Amino acid sequence: MDLKDIISISGKSGLFSTVGKSKNNVIVESIIDKKRFPIFNSNKISALSDISIYTYDKEVLLSDIFRKIYESNDGKPTIDHTEDINKVRAKLEEYVPNFDKEQVYNSDIKKLFQWYNILHKTKKLKLKESKKEDSKETKAGDKVEKTVKKPKKQITKKSNTAIRKQIPKKIQTPQKKSG
Repeated sequence: MDLKDIISISGKSGLFSTVGKSKNNVIVESIIDKKRFPIFNSNKISALSDISIYTYDKEVLLSDIFRKIYESNDGKPTIDHTEDINKVRAKLEEYVPNFDKEQVYNSDIKKLFQWYNILHKTKKLKLKESKKEDSKETKAGDKVEKTVKKPKKQITKKSNTAIRKQIPKKIQTPQKKSG
């Protein structure tokens, strides 16, 4: 599930995508009505790709939960977030059976299903091809060419000062005193 550049802003309903950046703010666009506006450092922003749900074992990324919902519903919308909270909790338990019932609040569960339905409605749910599927598609007899790109060398302050030390300084001759 690719949730890159999709964010949630505290105090604003819905989801937004980042359009542009400037020195003091970020321009965002509503996914639903396509209205654009700036957000500043004072706004609390959460990227959907960074959000996870607590379980008793580990944390599960929101993208993984959305993938499970998408696959179990055959790409159709899921339960509405305005349903009875017990039904919504039971639905989440189908997808994440060991979620931490003390740390995951009702509001979090409602947001999860609301966000899924918004992303489904706007057709932003895109499944990434997994690496396992790619390896299954290539046959044993097929040649697979591997190209390795070397990362660009970046000059840091330490390496920059090391370069300066290697360059000999210009030798200055003492000036003659007049007098």
